Formats: sequence, structure tokens, C-alpha cells
Amino acid sequence: QVQLVESGGGSVQAGGSLRLSCAASEYTIHNYCVGWFRQAPGKEREGVATIESDGSTNYADSVKGRFTISKDNAKNTLYLQMNSLKPEDTAMYYCWADIRTWRCLGLRVYDYYYWGQGTQVTVSS
Repeated sequence: QVQLVESGGGSVQAGGSLRLSCAASEYTIHNYCVGWFRQAPGKEREGVATIESDGSTNYADSVKGRFTISKDNAKNTLYLQMNSLKPEDTAMYYCWADIRTWRCLGLRVYDYYYWGQGTQVTVSS
């Protein structure tokens, strides 16, 4: 089965940086669309970023210019570099994979995606 394990979250002051990692098992991430979403208490899931097998990326307007999604195919690991963090970025962050297609559908997260347990990011003002 697909296994995704997020790490790298923590508490940081506004303006700080964090790098999240997502280790994938039982599948090769470069063959699929993969990405990150976040969810804050009481709010809906928000797609953050995606990266396709060819390396093309897409970002939510709220994080564009501050976050960078990348992957290391040799390590089968997905990353999210988060800079200039704001309190509004506070959320649980999840990595996901859509193994049904090689092409990303967009930032929206569908229930059939696989994702991990998440890693908490807290940004204080």
C-alpha cells in the first residue's frame, strides 16, 4: 500500500522558515502527481501546491512567491520549503499522491488521493 510520512513541522515566528518533508513508500513519486494541502481548525482543506512528473508546479495564490514544492526522485521524497511564514499559514500540512494519473488535476484535493498523518505548522505573530 502507499505510505506517506510527513515531517518537519513545528513552531516558528512570523517571517521564519520551515521545510517540510514527505517520505513515500511502495510507489515512485516521479510517476505521479503529488502535492501538499493544509487544513486549519474549523476550515476546509486548502490545496497548497502540486508538482507533476515532468516537474511542472502549481501554487495557491496565498503562498505563491513564498513556498516552493520540490522532489528528490532518488530519495523518493517530496518537500515544501516555506519562507516568510505568516500566522495565517498555521495549519496541519499533508502531502498527497494521486496514483490514478500522471497529470495533476489542480490544487483541489479529492478523497481518493492518498495522504499521510500530517505535520503541524504553527506561526506566531
